[in-house]
Amino acid sequence: MASNRINDNGVILRDARTRYTTGQREESGARGAFDAELRRSGRSPRTEVAVSRAAAPADVAELLGVDGDVVVRAREMFDGDRVIQLVNTYIPVDVAEAAGIEQADTGVGGIISRMMEAGYDQGDSAIEDIELRAATAKESARLGLPENAEVLTITHIGATAEGRVVEVTQHVLGKGWRLRYAAPLA
Repeated sequence: MASNRINDNGVILRDARTRYTTGQREESGARGAFDAELRRSGRSPRTEVAVSRAAAPADVAELLGVDGDVVVRAREMFDGDRVIQLVNTYIPVDVAEAAGIEQADTGVGGIISRMMEAGYDQGDSAIEDIELRAATAKESARLGLPENAEVLTITHIGATAEGRVVEVTQHVLGKGWRLRYAAPLA
């Protein structure tokens, strides 16, 4: 089974082919894909989480189809003491309330598992858009990058089979990442 891992040089392979499957998200009591991946690699995952309600950025609000506040899960994700990604997840309030995910620890499998249990299953696939852009001053400082460094952003869009977008997650990655995807050929 495909797995994310960090090699001896510190390069992080993010293998999107299976990272969101229930088995991988919940492996050995993991709190989601990131936790499972780093533990599987023998690393020391840690996440600092702040949960709030706020207006989503305009592009995210449009994807979610909301006008008012959303639940925002702002996370700094660490390998040991090193911040390796900054992540903001935006969730419609009704979905977050139904799934019980307005606390820092959302349990085994993380928010995707809680959403599935609440009837908001994201199905067989998600869409991820990748963009290279200049880091903000805060992102540069937290990721240990020089001013004006470029970062990769992954915007993960999770929707139900009926097409309702229930999650938009923006991952900000500094240097040292390799991304792997699969594309259908038939």
